[in-house]
Amino acid sequence: MGDIRRREAIALFGGAAAWPLAARAQQPTMPVIGFLNATSPDTYADRLRGFRQGLKETGYAEGENVAIEYRWAEGQDDRLPSLATDLVRRKVAVLAATSTSTALVAKAAATTIPIAFMVGEDPVRLGLVASLARPGGNATGINFYGGELTAKRLELLRELVPTATRVAVLINSANAAVTETTLRDVEPAARAMGLQIQVLNASTSREINAAFAMFVGERPDALLIALDPFLNSRRAQLVNLAARHAIPAAFSNRDIAEIGGLMSYGTNLADVYRQLGFYTGRILKGAKPADLPVVQASKFELVINAETARMLGLTVPDKLLATANEVIE
Repeated sequence: MGDIRRREAIALFGGAAAWPLAARAQQPTMPVIGFLNATSPDTYADRLRGFRQGLKETGYAEGENVAIEYRWAEGQDDRLPSLATDLVRRKVAVLAATSTSTALVAKAAATTIPIAFMVGEDPVRLGLVASLARPGGNATGINFYGGELTAKRLELLRELVPTATRVAVLINSANAAVTETTLRDVEPAARAMGLQIQVLNASTSREINAAFAMFVGERPDALLIALDPFLNSRRAQLVNLAARHAIPAAFSNRDIAEIGGLMSYGTNLADVYRQLGFYTGRILKGAKPADLPVVQASKFELVINAETARMLGLTVPDKLLATANEVIE
């Protein structure tokens, strides 16, 4: 009799415990976003906030009605294809690609999964879309013109350092698409201004140190840092080395000027991430990338760190002070 009661009890409580599991199994599953980034999360807090804000504007909140699978390449672009393939294998609802290199890898890996990208140059030339107005495939996003502003960045650097005749340009050759755009724009611009340029490659932290070590024997008058996710992730190292060698340096992102870089000119990337989140949310709601026009960034910020300028013995011209969006004192 005791065994019968025990079996009945097990059946009763076992069945009761199974009910919530069954109920949960019938709940609709959250859509999953695949988030692909070439660097690491430790320097991306503001940008991730922007991305989540964009999602929120379309009615999505991470952990509530959408999940995000993050994949970080930690500055190693050769890891991107396998990371993208993993997200495709997981059948994410949308792939969010956060740079030119990640967008190209995502496009190669995902033939049917929708892709929302942000790139620093013409996505038509990159082969990501058929046209800006009608992308036509499974990808669309934002062009924030980071690479295509290289010539303007060089011009502003020359205004800040009018005596400069030799400018070093630091690139990451592992990021081939961005490097091509940078050199295509900077070389004719330098010739037009009568500047000699020296191109130096830095694809690792050690190579950044080696590039600056060369300046001891052959010091340039100024330094232009190419737009690149890896170089941006090493911003503290670059700012410290530029200060140690007393070299005026121009960057693409305002967050570098905020930590001591001399100047930056480019799009506010936190806002670009917000736009990326917004487009990702629209796609989750059913919009087709083929019909969503590529967003063209139209607002660019000049940020000058006046304290760094004084440390370098530079006087910021009144014209630059007047046109700067922000002067950091």
